[in-house]
Amino acid sequence: MSHNQTVCQVRAVASLATLYIFRMLGLFMVLPVLTLSEKEYSGSTVLLLGMALGVYGLTQALLQIPFGVLSDRFGRKPLIFIGLLLFVAGSLVAACADSVSGLIIGRALQGGGAIAGVIMAMVGDVTTVENRSKAMAAIGASIGLAFALSLILGPFISSISLFNITGIRMIFWVAVVLSLFSVVILFWAVPNPMAVDQASSALSMDHLSKVLKNQQCFLLYFSVFVLHYTLMALFVVVPLLLKQVDIDRANHSWVYLGVMLVSFIVIIPLMIIGEKKQRVKHLLQLAIGMLVISLLLLVVVPHTLVGVVILLGVFFIGFNYLEANLPSLLTRILEQQSRGAGSGVFATSQFLGAACGAMVSGWLYAWSGVTATLASVSLFLLVWLVLTNKMIIPQQRQAAVAETVN
Repeated sequence: MSHNQTVCQVRAVASLATLYIFRMLGLFMVLPVLTLSEKEYSGSTVLLLGMALGVYGLTQALLQIPFGVLSDRFGRKPLIFIGLLLFVAGSLVAACADSVSGLIIGRALQGGGAIAGVIMAMVGDVTTVENRSKAMAAIGASIGLAFALSLILGPFISSISLFNITGIRMIFWVAVVLSLFSVVILFWAVPNPMAVDQASSALSMDHLSKVLKNQQCFLLYFSVFVLHYTLMALFVVVPLLLKQVDIDRANHSWVYLGVMLVSFIVIIPLMIIGEKKQRVKHLLQLAIGMLVISLLLLVVVPHTLVGVVILLGVFFIGFNYLEANLPSLLTRILEQQSRGAGSGVFATSQFLGAACGAMVSGWLYAWSGVTATLASVSLFLLVWLVLTNKMIIPQQRQAAVAETVN
């Protein structure tokens, strides 16, 4: 590969990662503060705020596959642009809402910009097979970075008052600005991907059927569903737990900063070891086990500041490792002509898990508190842990050969 090709691929991945960071910041910054915003919206309850937290995932889930398959036909950039416009519209509605119903509508519109799968497919389009795993790892890291920044920035931004805008509404206005910057990045910095054979990427159910029937793909779809179900369930509970141990909303940022820094320090060597020693499957199972242990201990251990912070650290080591690795595993399995459809199903599963996790956990918390919420999620994680025994982790060289043959 020439030096110019390498530079072009680095530029493409860097611009897509930046776009992903801006996009996900707009979605994630509300996580640590939304369930604390009951007084800011008329008609609010923990149940309805849980619905507002997760409804974006429902619309994302409904539209990821159509966006992914349409991007195979009409190109990645036009679909990403449409998705960003929908996100801007939803952020504006949420920023101007006074009632919890208006907030829910705005969050649903935000979710209408279902471009996560399209961006993942575009990464596959603009990178060679030998660099694709590294590129997807970079995207996974950008998602992790966006998530970490959102947990830190969300409580901080919501505590700022500017132009008579305060609280969570400030977060939605920041999301509007970030989305407009994303449009600039899309057309100025993101290169056009290599054209895909239109005959093979025509709007058809063949590719969709193929990726749905693939057992290894299905295990990854289930994995990302459970992972994001768990995440949203946690954020129905954790902001309330931090409030319970006398941490002000503005100071939640410092808790999340420490937790995320520790998790990233730990997972980077884990990712390197997993690839070099071909122990990815074992580390996936270890990460799931960390999620189970941390949630169960949150149920049985008395809630003190030190205890909650330590268990959050254990949780996010496992979560960030899984979040960074699952998309990379998917691209090793998918052929190029099915990558849009397959990534769309993956993203659908991810956001459907987020929707179900927030809504179901909001109901469980309102019905029976922390114990029922976290114990039910732990059982779900144990089912996932058992199913990982059926996973076959393709190596980079095997994936390269498969794509060359296809």
